[in-house]
Amino acid sequence: MGNGLSDQNSILSSLPSFQSFHIVILGLDCAGKTTVLYRLQFNEFVNTVPTKGFNTEKIKVTLGNSKTVTFHFWDVGGQEKLRPLWKSYTRCTDGIVFVVDSVDVERMEEAKTELHKITRISENQGVPVLIVANKQDLRNSLSLSEIEKLLAMGELSSSTPWHLQPTCAIIGDGLKEGLEKLHDMIIKRRKMLRQQKKKR
Repeated sequence: MGNGLSDQNSILSSLPSFQSFHIVILGLDCAGKTTVLYRLQFNEFVNTVPTKGFNTEKIKVTLGNSKTVTFHFWDVGGQEKLRPLWKSYTRCTDGIVFVVDSVDVERMEEAKTELHKITRISENQGVPVLIVANKQDLRNSLSLSEIEKLLAMGELSSSTPWHLQPTCAIIGDGLKEGLEKLHDMIIKRRKMLRQQKKKR
């Protein structure tokens, strides 16, 4: 897939910005970030190539309560040389989707390092994180409890809400449920921030 913004319906661009949630999709290269993005965009599998920069899409998603929400996703390349740029994309983000390859045991430590690094940046304190445990359809995939332990999720800051979601991006299993959890965490955080402003 190319880098840049796809043409979208004019109705999406006319939506007020507060109705759109800015979400950054991060993770190591080959974890399935772009597959997640285009499964959500087209509701079908799209064969992808490694992202050399970023892909961005505005996608309308109908959540369980029949409410339609617009997410503005930024899928950022996961190659080592691109990772220092991640913090530029997470500035003022509403949420982070961190994709891990559930089969790639050898790189789970590297994924843990990058996840903890990005959540510890001061601007990202309190930003909700959806960890997408991708490739759960494969026989040799790690269990959720193994992934939670290997990523040291319990060591994330107590101010960082997170949810670990099993998925198969190729067929879309678990993605919508994960987005619902992320949306709930974002709404909860926005309410909390509004209450804090009122108290000042």
